[in-house]
Amino acid sequence: MTVPDPDRRDRMIAAVRAYFDACNAASRERFATVLSDDCVHWFPPEAGGPYRGRDAIADLWIGFVRAKGSCWTIDRLVCDGQEICVEWTHFKPEVAERIRGSEWYTFGADGKIDGIWAHYASPRDPGRPANELEGFDYAGLAYPLDPPELDADLLTERARNVAAESPA
Repeated sequence: MTVPDPDRRDRMIAAVRAYFDACNAASRERFATVLSDDCVHWFPPEAGGPYRGRDAIADLWIGFVRAKGSCWTIDRLVCDGQEICVEWTHFKPEVAERIRGSEWYTFGADGKIDGIWAHYASPRDPGRPANELEGFDYAGLAYPLDPPELDADLLTERARNVAAESPA
């Protein structure tokens, strides 16, 4: 039996939280601090992907921020120091949509994320404003129902990053 390393656990959690911050900030610089160059992000069938490489993953999420105002929350996180899984919500305010799901993460020897496996709570239906588990009491269990309020510094960084990514 492997004894959990609390320092490794803390680093894994910090890396995943920093990854979500990179998504919300639409920041290539932040992605570079947490994703390996050759990170792969897998998705369910018909959801796109896999996206291979840090740049492809950054392009994906920055594109969603630019086109749909996307922002993300971590709703639950489980980490035993060997593996980590989060449950998340992806809000798309510009199109009044949200998707819920979970992801498993793997890490390289350098501590950067090198693999992400996305699982959606339900098959994505673009005709539904909320792609969620049927009958699950999200509101009653205090899951977010609205996009998070991002702090002013992050919003400023996000606007600068999105403007820099916009086609000339």
